[in-house]
Amino acid sequence: MSAPANTARLRDFVTGFSSLLARVTDERLILEEGGALLERLVAHDDWLPDAYAAPDPTRYRQYLLHCDSRERFSVVSFVWGPGQATPIHDHRVWGLVGVLRGAETSEPFAHDAGGAVRSAGPPELLSAGKVEAVSPSIGDIHRVANAHADAVSISIHVYGANIGAVERATYGVDGTAKRFVSGYANATLPNLWDRSGATQ
Repeated sequence: MSAPANTARLRDFVTGFSSLLARVTDERLILEEGGALLERLVAHDDWLPDAYAAPDPTRYRQYLLHCDSRERFSVVSFVWGPGQATPIHDHRVWGLVGVLRGAETSEPFAHDAGGAVRSAGPPELLSAGKVEAVSPSIGDIHRVANAHADAVSISIHVYGANIGAVERATYGVDGTAKRFVSGYANATLPNLWDRSGATQ
C-alpha cells in the first residue's frame, strides 16, 4: 500500500492560483506567474492520490482534481499509458502543462493559408518538472504523446475554464475539425480541505 498523498501541496497550489487570478487579468502574466506555481507543484511527486494516477489500457485519462467555483480555472491530471497519444487538438482557452512523472512529447500545429493543419515545429520533449503554455494567442493546437513505450507518464494541466465542459476540436491533417467535449474520467474529487492529518 502506498503512503498517503500530501494533498497540502495541491491545496496550496489551488489557493495560490486563485489569489493570482484575483489580482491579475493579463494572460501573459497569468501564464508566467501561474507557470512558476505549477513548476513548484510538479517538482514534488508525493501529492497526487493514486485514484487520480491510474492509467487505462486503451486510452489516456483526464481526471479533474479541482474546478474553481466560478470556473475561472480547472486543474486536471492526465495519465498516459505506455505509448498513448492524443489526436491533434485545440484548447480554446489558456493552459499550462507540467510533467509530474515520466515524460511527454508535444508537437505544435497551426492552420496554413488554405486551412489545413500543418506541423509548426518538431516535437518538444517535456521531462518531469518541465512546464509549457498553450493559448489561442501563442499557439493552441498540438498533439501530445507519452514519450515512453514501456511506462506510465503523468502531467498536471491548468486551464482558464472548466476544461471538461469546453467545446473544442480535434483535427485531421486536411484541417477538418471534429467537435468534442472531453468530460472527465472521475466522478469524485480529491479532498483538499481536510487538515486533520499530518500528511494533509
